[in-house]
Amino acid sequence: MLHSSASPGTASRQRWMALLAKADPAVLEAHWQGLAERPDYALLRPAETGLVMVRGRISGTGAPFNLGEMTMTRCALRLQDGPVGFGHVAGRSRRHAELAALFDAMLQDARWHDDVQSGLIDSLAETHAATRSAAQAEIAATRVDFFTLARGE
Repeated sequence: MLHSSASPGTASRQRWMALLAKADPAVLEAHWQGLAERPDYALLRPAETGLVMVRGRISGTGAPFNLGEMTMTRCALRLQDGPVGFGHVAGRSRRHAELAALFDAMLQDARWHDDVQSGLIDSLAETHAATRSAAQAEIAATRVDFFTLARGE
């Protein structure tokens, strides 16, 4: 049950959950500590760490194969009289998973959505885009194009 006047679409929620999972935990903590008012919440599933199987595909379209396992931490919580938030992060940071779940729940609630969206998610999106752009530029700088010359007839 979503607690906002305009329910977020699946794509919007996937986007912010990905940004929260990839964010620097210190940035999330700073934003949480900087809030003038913080919502009360109850843990439904305290942060716990485990392993997940990572699957891959050759060339992105081939048959799937098990690449290996990676460590992941998850958390689920409910805002008081509000929505349920989930946090799934790579690694062992329990606090990162809890903060991701907190902000996921807050983004689903009309009381908190606009403040978290403009104060945190938009900033995370800009940082992520800049990092990705820099990485793509570095890759492009080292790209080598191979070609074959045909010798005369």
